[in-house]
Amino acid sequence: MHDKNLRRTRAFVLSALFLAIAVVLSIVESALPSLPVPVPGVKFGLSNIAVTYALFFVSKPGALSVAILKSGFVLLTRGLMAFWLSLSGGLLSLLVMMLLLALFKDKLSCSLLSVSGGVCHNLGQFLAISLIYQNSFLLYYLPVLLAAGAVAGVVTAALLRVILPAFKKIGLK
Repeated sequence: MHDKNLRRTRAFVLSALFLAIAVVLSIVESALPSLPVPVPGVKFGLSNIAVTYALFFVSKPGALSVAILKSGFVLLTRGLMAFWLSLSGGLLSLLVMMLLLALFKDKLSCSLLSVSGGVCHNLGQFLAISLIYQNSFLLYYLPVLLAAGAVAGVVTAALLRVILPAFKKIGLK
């Protein structure tokens, strides 16, 4: 019983830690200018790194709670539209990464998983915005969003490789 409570407490604390990291990264990213691409509003998605790491180092439910609570922070700081985009992108991304992990387990590289997550995050946002603004010009956004998601996934995987030794030192992996 003690071990079970200890595991739950550890997962809760790590989820809270990754949520705090997501909030800080969201604040930092809000202060940065948009990327110089022909589509307005394209960002790196730094706070999504924390959700991906929670999936790797905590649990699926822990990552889900970080994604949802991160979107709640977005609601409080940037409004309903940003919340909707954060939630739709975050949930689709997380769902696809969980599905890929379940199907391929250890056969899937961290890079491929992160790129899939990044692409699906932007795809989820695109689908959400398409429900709100039913305009054929939105299709011009899709290639840029998918490319930006792939780049964000590569960055997330590269950062994970850099940070992984530190996580191993403190017993996270």
